[in-house]
Amino acid sequence: MMKDVLMAFNEFEKSLIRVHSLSLNEAMVLCLLEEKGKAPGRLSASAIAEKTGFTASHTSKVLRSAESRKWISRSLCPQDRRKMYFELTSEGRNKLGQLKNTPVEIPELLKKLF
Repeated sequence: MMKDVLMAFNEFEKSLIRVHSLSLNEAMVLCLLEEKGKAPGRLSASAIAEKTGFTASHTSKVLRSAESRKWISRSLCPQDRRKMYFELTSEGRNKLGQLKNTPVEIPELLKKLF
């Protein structure tokens, strides 16, 4: 069963990359930064890692990728200049809009989970 679930997630991510040119991890970060009720769309790398379950090094890799595509921007924390905050750019909001308006086919096994 585990193999089937992993293959279904792999199939889903391939579709996401083909249709939207972004990985599942990048999509998770963009969606997380869009969530309401937090500091106005800004989160630290450690908060992103905690909320996604990514390791610190993997979080850094995903953030660098999203930043290089101009979907997110970083700024220094005014209270602690060692800390960085990340937020969506207008390009990132556009990418999220595309993601919401052009759904990706969800594999049958994953549909059963919802």
